[in-house]
Amino acid sequence: MQIRISWPAGHLTATLAETPTSQALGKVLPLSASANTWGEEVYFDTGVSVPREPDAQQVVEPGTVAFWTDGDALALPYGPTPISRDDECRLASPCNLLGRIDGDPGLLASVRPGDPVRVELVQD
Repeated sequence: MQIRISWPAGHLTATLAETPTSQALGKVLPLSASANTWGEEVYFDTGVSVPREPDAQQVVEPGTVAFWTDGDALALPYGPTPISRDDECRLASPCNLLGRIDGDPGLLASVRPGDPVRVELVQD
């Protein structure tokens, strides 16, 4: 499944694996939310509530598409967060792993707190 994430200063696409969380997310798309930032991470509410999956991780690669079960939010890290050690991407708590951003995750640096964000399925 491929999704497009758009905000006023840009957009990107991401490819998601078939997981219980990505399937739950797919059922509510398209969705619009207000962006939050935390260090070099963008996150926003999805209105989806799912349990933490067994392979949830707290430290991920930049560009990982993660689902923060504690906040029902999509978490998009592109660099260090306030709790990172060195240059790692450390999320607030273990998150379900959904997939990867296609291309440069650094584009997320142009997202500002409060920006409207839209997530939609990319049709083949």
